[in-house]
Amino acid sequence: MTRVLLVGSDEVELRAELFSRETARDALATYQLREPYGNCLELETISVGSATSLLNDLNWYLVRFVDEALVLDPSVSDEEWLSRKLAARVRDREVEAAETDPLLKVYGVVDGEFGAELVEPMYVARTVDGVPEYDLRDVDDTLVVRVTEDEFRA
Repeated sequence: MTRVLLVGSDEVELRAELFSRETARDALATYQLREPYGNCLELETISVGSATSLLNDLNWYLVRFVDEALVLDPSVSDEEWLSRKLAARVRDREVEAAETDPLLKVYGVVDGEFGAELVEPMYVARTVDGVPEYDLRDVDDTLVVRVTEDEFRA
């Protein structure tokens, strides 16, 4: 199964915003939603194509309430997420799965009072030793996101 993770903006309650709007509520109605991190929603789809289609359907809401939309597809990686743009490029066969891994955005994961939450990301390039260590602060874990060159340079 392909997973989608919506990382909400700090100033909004993501679930409340999405479910207060009929179109978004209808688009998400068939999915079982989880909240693995504070102000994040996760769901499962059947493929990268269905994940990117859902994100396209929700685009109006994503622009307003979501900082990041991520896709985790086992045909690419079991542990590293793809940015929305990179997932679309994989879906459209513009890039092969094996070519998606050099540029990364790494979020820190901190266990807080109300559960785990994602903290500020850092951009790194994969080295021969693997993913460089997250060093912006002490964290309990990391979430690795593969990004496009344009996203990496931004």
